[in-house]
Amino acid sequence: MKLAFSTLGVPGLPITDVVRLAATHGYHGVELRVHPEEPVHPGLDGTARAGVAAAFEAAGVEILGLAGYTRVAAPGEDGPVLAEIRGLLELARDLGAPHVRVFPGADAGGGTPDADAAAARRLGTAAEYAADLGVRVLLETHDSHRTGSDVIRVLGPVGHRQVGALWDVMHTWLGGEQPSASYAALAPFLGYVQVKDIASAEDTAPLPLGAGVLPLTECVELLSREGWDGWLCWEYEKRWYPSAAPLEGLLDAGREHLARLLNESA
Repeated sequence: MKLAFSTLGVPGLPITDVVRLAATHGYHGVELRVHPEEPVHPGLDGTARAGVAAAFEAAGVEILGLAGYTRVAAPGEDGPVLAEIRGLLELARDLGAPHVRVFPGADAGGGTPDADAAAARRLGTAAEYAADLGVRVLLETHDSHRTGSDVIRVLGPVGHRQVGALWDVMHTWLGGEQPSASYAALAPFLGYVQVKDIASAEDTAPLPLGAGVLPLTECVELLSREGWDGWLCWEYEKRWYPSAAPLEGLLDAGREHLARLLNESA
């Protein structure tokens, strides 16, 4: 498996510094948070996009994916949702990123049949854009659809190879789903896996990998046993918890912890 980290852990950091961190600390790739407050967002012009792509290529670091915030199960018209996804897909194409992350984001009440149907319809349409651009849209286990069983209610009806799943191990755990059940549900659709650690269900501030309660060992063992050879991406939520320790000082230990889990599960 390849290792990456998300720029959610280094909010606002210039791309040259992001690339330097990945290369210096031995990470194969980076997941780029896409937001107007970040260096990477759909408003970048062609020159800026080419510069981002060139910086990563020069360092031999991959852009694993773009972490967008489109809510595909949200109420309202399809048009704005599809336009937002298309903007993310075009940015991913220009940067050479193979994945775009979207959220479920249904209203209070969670994954109702209407919300599931809206998400599936929108993702089915977006799949055609994605296929043309060579990018895959991944629906994250998050918010209204935090477990694998929730997400497959949407992905099953879509039935398109350009639409898959992003497994956030914290959210499936918070949803009360065992890793084996999450993997069984998501395996046919799995794009990559986000790892992290927290103190408890009540305290989700980010911790160094291995310092909390999330079943990282079990997840890595399961993935290894099943022969899955994709990406593990450390999503350290520094942006939402400013008092958390800086990610820069944790990157070496985090890589070593994941490498140890991988070696032990081999």
